[in-house]
Amino acid sequence: MPQTESFAMTTRHDIPVPTMVRKDGTYPTVDLRRDKVSINIVQTRTRPVDPDDPEPLIRDNLDYTLNAIDKAQGKGRADLVCFHEFPLQGGGRKNREQYLRVARYTECREIEEIALKAKQYDCYIAFGCLIKDEDWPGHVMNMQILVGPDSNIVARHWKQRAKRGTFRHSEQITTCIYDVFDRFVEMYGWDAVIPVARTDIGNIAMSPVQYEPELFRAQALKGAEILVRPATGGFRWEDTQMCSYHHDVFTVVVNNSLNIGYENKEFFVENAPRNDWVGRSSIFGPKGEVLAQAGPFETRRRAVIDMAAYRERHRIPDFHISMYRHVFDQYEERYQPNLWTGYQPDNAREAADYLHPRAAWQNFWYDY
Repeated sequence: MPQTESFAMTTRHDIPVPTMVRKDGTYPTVDLRRDKVSINIVQTRTRPVDPDDPEPLIRDNLDYTLNAIDKAQGKGRADLVCFHEFPLQGGGRKNREQYLRVARYTECREIEEIALKAKQYDCYIAFGCLIKDEDWPGHVMNMQILVGPDSNIVARHWKQRAKRGTFRHSEQITTCIYDVFDRFVEMYGWDAVIPVARTDIGNIAMSPVQYEPELFRAQALKGAEILVRPATGGFRWEDTQMCSYHHDVFTVVVNNSLNIGYENKEFFVENAPRNDWVGRSSIFGPKGEVLAQAGPFETRRRAVIDMAAYRERHRIPDFHISMYRHVFDQYEERYQPNLWTGYQPDNAREAADYLHPRAAWQNFWYDY
């Protein structure tokens, strides 16, 4: 196993940082296609595929997703259609070989077919997908995809970081930006670390990250107007509501629905809604007001927002960083960046065994 020290470098301060935050409170935009923008959240099941023979169920999940788009857009069409974190692949991988077998390249049949639906309905569609890339051999990325009305990929937003040190014996092995920070900045620049897609329905930032409000503040500072926060297997509803309230933005959270179509081998059906593992997908307005909310079942919820009126008065967050900067300057992360640059663990236990001795402190949430 390689030594961490050779990869735990400081981030690339030699690469120029472009101007990303304006001093007058405004932010870059493109013209809106219309004053009011409609959003559909499509809360669907998550169905894991066989990681040793994934293609049949990936095809089945794709057909299910395409049909869900038709149902959602057939009546009450929307400008933006949002799905949860893993509509195509579900969960259930145990090792890197299985992850790589299940992952897709961005130029793949599945994304192309969803993009054709975006063209058919003249809309944008946001969804999560496990992605592999020839520039990153051996890595698998949790990526949020935004396809547009021209059937093109508008944005590919990598998950910025994983929540490390939550489980005592398990860690995610997918690659987030923080895991390969220096090389990521070398390849794509600083602006790509916290990207904002500027579209004709609003400025959109996508991320499945939980428990890191600093990320969403940074997205808002860069001019994000709609934060798309997909989830799978649960999220904190109040956290996403406060995300809107604290940053004066629209927040869209999409979780998976309760799945009653086949047996779950890990828990009884009733346990999922009782433990907030499923459902409650929502759209929040800039003051945290609930514009739409789903229950536990497969469904669609819709909201219409007056983006033109919002944009006319909206400015970036107003906070007093001079009082906090000296504290943040002294903070050092529990885990250093770049730990997956030269080493990719094979499984969750191996990842935990590698990461936990390299932590500045331990704070496990769960003892398994």
